[in-house]
Amino acid sequence: MRNSIFKALAHPARRQVLALLRKGPRLAGDLAAEFESSWPTMSRHLAVLKAADLITAERHGNQILYRVNTSVLEDAATALLGLIGSDNGDDELKEAAE
Repeated sequence: MRNSIFKALAHPARRQVLALLRKGPRLAGDLAAEFESSWPTMSRHLAVLKAADLITAERHGNQILYRVNTSVLEDAATALLGLIGSDNGDDELKEAAE
């Protein structure tokens, strides 16, 4: 498991971005409008999430559409449960996803 994933998840704003993207893809400007941060700060958060492969970005003209990469999130959750020695990690992961 790459440390970049846990670094990306460490910041509350990045976790909030992931929560928003779980509801569906969003344009960069729409995401930025949800936060009181400056655009450069928001851009940096998105770059960290993208570098950790937690989100993907598609360019559509002059706009960028972001999506959450659920498989990477699931892998990170499974790895974390493995680190703490959970015997029923699959059940906990399913409950957390609901």
